[in-house]
Amino acid sequence: MTSKLSLRIIGLALCCAAAALSLGTTQGQAQSVVVMVNGEPITNFDIDQRSKLNRMSHKADSRQQVLEDLIDEKVKIKEAKKYGVNPSDSDIDSSFSTMASRMRMSTAQMTNMLAAQGIRPDTLKSRIRAEMVWASLVRGRFKDSLQVSEREVQAQLKGGDDTKAVESFEYQLRPVVMIVSRGSVSESLDARRKEAEQLRGRISSCAEADRVFKAMPNAAIRGIVIKTSADLPPALREILDKTPVGHLTPPEVTKQGIEMVALCERKQSTADTPRKREIREKLFGEKFQAKSKEYLQEVRKAAMIEYR
Repeated sequence: MTSKLSLRIIGLALCCAAAALSLGTTQGQAQSVVVMVNGEPITNFDIDQRSKLNRMSHKADSRQQVLEDLIDEKVKIKEAKKYGVNPSDSDIDSSFSTMASRMRMSTAQMTNMLAAQGIRPDTLKSRIRAEMVWASLVRGRFKDSLQVSEREVQAQLKGGDDTKAVESFEYQLRPVVMIVSRGSVSESLDARRKEAEQLRGRISSCAEADRVFKAMPNAAIRGIVIKTSADLPPALREILDKTPVGHLTPPEVTKQGIEMVALCERKQSTADTPRKREIREKLFGEKFQAKSKEYLQEVRKAAMIEYR
């Protein structure tokens, strides 16, 4: 009896030892170094993590491409540190939080979403850090060569048949809200909308709008807001261009209630038109990408990259 029990204990011990050895081998393979970049390792685990993150973004990069991207990030961060570009952990956390907000999630929800895919938050934060420091470094070091001149913008506009492309306006606006309590019946909302339409037909100056809405219960008029054509979405720009100065835009139902905008002034401006801003941003993006690629190649040549 004792002999059989001893054999079982020995067998169990051997199984546990084998399992531990197997686990240790698996973990060792995952953490094995694939390449050293300026003395810093990139492991199989790093490659696996980034591959999972890429799949979440619907990027089907090969393992080699993922490795090359990780090498690029290592050299970018080292080069940035050389010039004092080194964001703090709180800066990276803030950017991580902003990314979560754009996806309409909290930081915790974003972390949980990544964890569900087997991805550590640090994997995404490392990518954020590399993108942040590189953009800052390239913009700072090559600021002059990245500038887009008015001549370059005009060359892109030349030959276009859109006359609005060369017109820009500055608008002085006063937003107005006629408050409707949440959960109000549709009849109350309709009545408030009809009241807004009546006021819209009657008011013909911002001074009058100021007087009327300040005296009206459950209503408010805000201070002057100045916007240019390029600052506004196309739909609002079109409405403002059709609205006579001093009058109100058509009422719109929002969470607050009924909202309108009093157009106090509209005048031509030398600021960029929406089309010119679009061209300027496109040209800047092209220059930035070209300079970034050239600079990265230069930095990689000078880096110590040792494949294992």
